Amino acid sequence: MDPVVIVTVVAALIVVFLVASTVRIVPQARRYNIERFGRYRRTLQPGLNFVLPVADRINTKLDVREQVYSSDPRPVITEDNLVVNIDTVLYYQITDPRAAAYEVADYLQAIDQLTVTTLRNVIGSMDLEETLTSREEINSRLRAVLDDATGKWGIRVNRVEIKAIDPPATIKEAMEKQMRAERDKRAAILHAEGERQAKILTAEGTRQKDILEAQGAQQAMILRADGEAKAVELVFQAVHRNNADPKVLAYKYLETLPHLASSDNNTFWVIPGELTEAVRTVTSAFGDQSAAGRPQPAQAEEAADVETPRDGRVPELDAGSSVSLDAATAADEAGRQAAAAVSDAKAEAEAAMSPQVPRRGQTSGD
Repeated sequence: MDPVVIVTVVAALIVVFLVASTVRIVPQARRYNIERFGRYRRTLQPGLNFVLPVADRINTKLDVREQVYSSDPRPVITEDNLVVNIDTVLYYQITDPRAAAYEVADYLQAIDQLTVTTLRNVIGSMDLEETLTSREEINSRLRAVLDDATGKWGIRVNRVEIKAIDPPATIKEAMEKQMRAERDKRAAILHAEGERQAKILTAEGTRQKDILEAQGAQQAMILRADGEAKAVELVFQAVHRNNADPKVLAYKYLETLPHLASSDNNTFWVIPGELTEAVRTVTSAFGDQSAAGRPQPAQAEEAADVETPRDGRVPELDAGSSVSLDAATAADEAGRQAAAAVSDAKAEAEAAMSPQVPRRGQTSGD
């Protein structure tokens, strides 16, 4: 082969190598630290970059995106001498690639150890219950300490979260029993409160019901009394307006006598003293009607059914006197007397209202 060709090929290869060594393409969100003859020169930004071949070399390639680092559970002693295992989650971002590469040898290990020591300082000043309920405070204190320490390393700690706090098994069991007892207590309190409210509402409902029933009964009695008063007033006005004679009044009086013995439980019956005067009035009216003319056949039959004394006189009772008889005997006797009086009163009333019946002292010619 021709030596010229060989030299040309070698020269071409050297040129290609030098060109390839000169051009550096950096991806997005990456940073490359360049050293020239072993000394930091600059940091390459994303895109097309040119470096000196052989003299410049890439020392570190760093990712400047936010990253997540999860640590393993670490034992920590609380203020009340209980050992708990705590593992954390760290969110960080590289802000200065040069410092992250040259200020600390291994920034992840440094952050992990700093997190553990800070946790022990923070948790050591809290008891177990405060540790379990103060996660936000622990996160804030951790972030403040880590952010201050990692700032010179070119790293910004955005967030620190406690992923889990695991107390010993015996403490877990005791806590579960305590929580169960607390829940049972709250359940019993709520049940008792519910029963108390139910009883209060029931009593209030009963009271309202009794009040409403009493008010209803009161209104009913008032209305009934008003009705009776108005009825009595109307009757009284009708009697005085029509100028009723004693015969009609005696008839109405005797009409109520059978109701006195209508109850089955009556064993004692008092005959009022006014019965004598009422019977006398009806009897006199009946005598006047007999003198005026013969009674109708129906009246004669009704009069025949009534038993009268042999002497033709109605027995008189002194005013204010009372007769204590057997219930059946008294009822029968009162019924017969009332029936006779009612028959006579009806006959008198019909005779008085009928224009065909001649009155006393008049003839048919008149």
